[in-house]
Amino acid sequence: MSEVRFTDQHEWVRVDGDEATIGITKFAAEKLGDVVFVELPEAGRRIGAGGEIAVVESVKAASDVYSPVSGEVTANNVALVADPAKVNEDPEGTSWFFKIKLADKGELAKLMTEDQYAEFVKGL
Repeated sequence: MSEVRFTDQHEWVRVDGDEATIGITKFAAEKLGDVVFVELPEAGRRIGAGGEIAVVESVKAASDVYSPVSGEVTANNVALVADPAKVNEDPEGTSWFFKIKLADKGELAKLMTEDQYAEFVKGL
């Protein structure tokens, strides 16, 4: 079973072995409104935890997406580039942004669990 963690910047990370799949939360997608553009990282790019790695633009605003963990990008979801509106349809499922080969699994402990994130967004 894969573990899901969340950041206070509204990214989620699903870990399966040494690979992490990353996207934005349903909360973030709803706040953004209709997504019209997504810029994703190239495979092979190395990133540190908290580093700016992608951009998502909606009719309301543009937002940076930060990597919750350190590692090397192994894939990106090209379907989102072709059809950015998919982000609004299933932000925490098929509309993931990119995958990373984890550099340090210990970083996951610094992120919120699903219950902690639910409590966090209640206060926003």
